[in-house]
Amino acid sequence: MIELKGISKTYAKSAVKAVDDLSLTIEDGEIFGFLGPNGAGKTTTIKVLTGVLRPDSGRASVDGVDIAVDPLEAKRRIGYVTDNPELFARLKAAEYLNFVGDVYGVDSETRRARVAEYAGLFGIRDALGGSIGSFSHGMKQKLIVTASLLPDPPNWVLDEPMVGLDPKAAFALKEVMRARASAGKTVFFSTHVMEVAERLCDRLAIINKGRIVFVGTLAELKSSHGADGSLESLFLELVDDQGEGA
Repeated sequence: MIELKGISKTYAKSAVKAVDDLSLTIEDGEIFGFLGPNGAGKTTTIKVLTGVLRPDSGRASVDGVDIAVDPLEAKRRIGYVTDNPELFARLKAAEYLNFVGDVYGVDSETRRARVAEYAGLFGIRDALGGSIGSFSHGMKQKLIVTASLLPDPPNWVLDEPMVGLDPKAAFALKEVMRARASAGKTVFFSTHVMEVAERLCDRLAIINKGRIVFVGTLAELKSSHGADGSLESLFLELVDDQGEGA
């Protein structure tokens, strides 16, 4: 379970809060979508949650572990797919996966089995001997997704994970997301692809200008803002309404 309480973050030289008093709870066993326009605060929120950034105020916890108090234990409970898959260019892909396995303490037998499973699923098994620096963006994305699954994390956090993936890999990713939620694990992902969120999410949140403007199920969103609307049209309506009121 992931909890964010009263998170605010302002970057240096800016008077505008990138995230403003944000609170969210993502339960075990659900796929939670995090939607918003560019610059809305999605990546900042995820970086606070994963310990990449420190908030100005508020608290982030993973399975009850405060990431500011015990960051190593909190991070052990997270598999993280960043929005920018720039990895160690001089390493071979297999070396990077072994590095991740070492960091998380994954034993060699389990490591081999999971690498075979996920590298095969995402179509990079035959490329593991290659240098990461020679990989395309899509190949790097597949590699970082594979690496994030090596420790079988109870909480899987993905920032725009579909970017750069071919249709087959994107389908496989969605299948893994659903399987993990069905197994009682938490999946939290940001996306701009409304169709994916509409089909996949158990619940979702919409953020605009650093503030949450909706949290709930798609059915609840339709009930409160128009039962006949698509997620895309309802999203645009919410974001435009907030912009007009700003």
